[in-house]
Amino acid sequence: MEDADLRLDGNAAGGLLGEIFVQEVTTAVSTCAACGTRAEVAAVHVYAHAPGMVLRCPRCEAVLMRIVQADGRLWLDITGMRCLELRMA
Repeated sequence: MEDADLRLDGNAAGGLLGEIFVQEVTTAVSTCAACGTRAEVAAVHVYAHAPGMVLRCPRCEAVLMRIVQADGRLWLDITGMRCLELRMA
């Protein structure tokens, strides 16, 4: 079987993504891509005095996440996180 035979489009992940993004995110554990620190989202440093919000690692101050909301849309950049561990309800 070829890879193309196994590949689906993004709609196949819709159900799982719908479950993930309704979870309580402040108790999720983020892992900093820069230093490896693991911390609950509630414990990271947040800077909200800009057009968007910036979440930084509590140890090394690397940017973990950027959130911008405008014109009925939301942009979420999590390139500073190695992973985000959510507890499923």
